[in-house]
Amino acid sequence: MVGALIMRDGEVIAEGWHRRAGGPHAEIDALSRCEDARGATMVVSLEPCCHFGRTGPCTQALIGAGIARVVVGAPDPNPRVAGRGVAELVRAGIEVVTGVLADEARALNRVFETWITEGRPYVTLKLAMSLDGRIAARVGERSAVTGEASWRRVMAMRAASDAVMIGRGTAEVDRPRLTVRGDGARGEIGEDFLPPWRVLVDSRLATSPDVPLFEEGAPGVIAATALGEDDARVAALRARGVRVISAPDRHGRVDVTALVAALGGLGLTSILCEGGGELAASLFAADAIDELALFVAPKIYGADGVAAVGRLEEARAGFSLASVERVGDDLLMTWRRTR
Repeated sequence: MVGALIMRDGEVIAEGWHRRAGGPHAEIDALSRCEDARGATMVVSLEPCCHFGRTGPCTQALIGAGIARVVVGAPDPNPRVAGRGVAELVRAGIEVVTGVLADEARALNRVFETWITEGRPYVTLKLAMSLDGRIAARVGERSAVTGEASWRRVMAMRAASDAVMIGRGTAEVDRPRLTVRGDGARGEIGEDFLPPWRVLVDSRLATSPDVPLFEEGAPGVIAATALGEDDARVAALRARGVRVISAPDRHGRVDVTALVAALGGLGLTSILCEGGGELAASLFAADAIDELALFVAPKIYGADGVAAVGRLEEARAGFSLASVERVGDDLLMTWRRTR
């Protein structure tokens, strides 16, 4: 999540951004849109890389293009860079200014930073709830809690995630496909858009085989289970094209900490959890949530409504309010982990 601008005499003459892993970095994208960058200033939200990875080093591209000044938002947390990019630019005689809007730049790039520093995906729990904290009017009943504008926002969140995760209850009651629908969600990404993996958490693999998630041969679906690798239900799903991850805990349920680590092992850097109260409780209990996206609708469901989070043995804290915004008739509160 990196953006770059090339400026001359206070005017933006080119801009670029990093669309996907393995694609051109923001600096390279911006340089490709600039006829002559000699003597110009590059403003970039993340320290330019200085090593060969999937792409070449951006520092050498900036030096070769004749960039005279570089303004950096946040340092690169990758130990292969971590200040070395800035040092290389300075050695080449380029003026470098660092730490400009650093907190904002780090927040934009929080998924990458979590992936690099902790080696695991960034987990966002999305909950659509009533004013009294209910996600459905009654147990087993599908409820459209929030409005159209919130639906469009969730599609954009899916498009920006590597995986979308739900539990068995959500799969059978709400029957979602977990696909990205609507042009707005993927329009800015364009031809580089990759649909997110769809993850079903089901300890016993008891989900009905006719749920929409399993349609069309179930491409891009991961089922997480507590069953052993040799179980017939595991083999049956794999025969349908589903990737199965066995991650049992000592109680015979899915160990969500092990599951998140396994998803990270597949190269996934961000997970959007849209599951129900039980999956939410499991994630809270495992201290596995980095961000909360709470869509609150102007409705009251009362005591018969389904709680947004299932039973917890102890209260959870450690989140700070990052933003509050109105989305149609709903309110979106974003909370981020502080511990």
